[in-house]
Amino acid sequence: MKIQRYDKAMVLDSYRDDAGYLTVTASITKPGVYPYQRADGSVQYELKHPDDIFSDRVIKGIRAKPITDGHPSEKVNVGNMSRYGKGMSHTDSRVEGNAVVVTITVYDQQLIDQIESGDKKEISLGFETELIADEGTYNGQAYTYRQTDINPNHIAVVERGRVGPEASIRNDSDAWQIDTQKNEGGQKKMPTIKLDGKEFEVDSAIKQRMDALETKAQRLDDKEKEIQKLQGKHDALEGQVGTLEKQLEEAQEKEVDQEAIDAAIEEKLELVGDSKQFLGDSFDFKGKTPREIKESVIKSVNPEFKSDEKSDEYIDAFYDATVSRVKADGFTSTGQNNMRFHGDASAANKKAQDDKRKERLNMKNRKKGDQ
Repeated sequence: MKIQRYDKAMVLDSYRDDAGYLTVTASITKPGVYPYQRADGSVQYELKHPDDIFSDRVIKGIRAKPITDGHPSEKVNVGNMSRYGKGMSHTDSRVEGNAVVVTITVYDQQLIDQIESGDKKEISLGFETELIADEGTYNGQAYTYRQTDINPNHIAVVERGRVGPEASIRNDSDAWQIDTQKNEGGQKKMPTIKLDGKEFEVDSAIKQRMDALETKAQRLDDKEKEIQKLQGKHDALEGQVGTLEKQLEEAQEKEVDQEAIDAAIEEKLELVGDSKQFLGDSFDFKGKTPREIKESVIKSVNPEFKSDEKSDEYIDAFYDATVSRVKADGFTSTGQNNMRFHGDASAANKKAQDDKRKERLNMKNRKKGDQ
């Protein structure tokens, strides 16, 4: 998320032209670690790395930007330019020494008077940046954040020595680059920390360390939230995997059921083919179960056969024995209870019958294994 930042720099040189406009050369920004005071009073140290502020986007982004009298409470754009614009930057922005330098021209008389009287003698760059938590040191100075993807918006002329705005006109995402020393005699201004609602001055090293610890705590909190999000996604995906596994299992069961159905159909067709030799073509096989067909075959040879309370295994064995014996004796049928003798059956016929019996038994075993 883009957040706002306001830097400060001193006016390097200025002159008036014949039209009365004031042209100023100013150092806009340079690499380093700078303290920024947010509207809520907290201070954090942020790195301006050369790779970020000397990028083409920043150098070109400073060109032809509006000059404002102080920082507006909103971004400057084409809709409010007539209200906030007091001048314009030139297109000569460049890296000079170790800083970004640009020329600006002010054409508002009131602001020109304030600059020449010394009431406003500093230049402050208003920009947006992606601020990332990145603890480290640069040129011996510790920092806890780094400014990246910098996008200049306007260049403000501000009061000399101004530290920052009142909290009432800035939201918490805004921050001003502040001085680490007082103007009087260069005496260091001790940073402060808040404990139980009270402010205490501490050494800058302690302040930086506490800020770093606070940053770490915030980063840990952010990571914990991210972990919770990832855990939620993981649980959701785990639920989806469970659903897919169940669907796969059901599909496999259906596939097994279909195989069993196909095997049963194949077995019945074979049974019907074999039984026609004993029951004849006039026998109605429709709606008959394999057991009923086998009982009919047995009774065609042995009319006194009683199948009541006999198990399927018993019927299967009796059927196989009956078929084998009848074929061995050379009998076939032209209809139910109408047997005819043909002499001895060949060994090939007997072997074919035994093979069919074994195949049928194998098919039954496969069906039991699928259940």
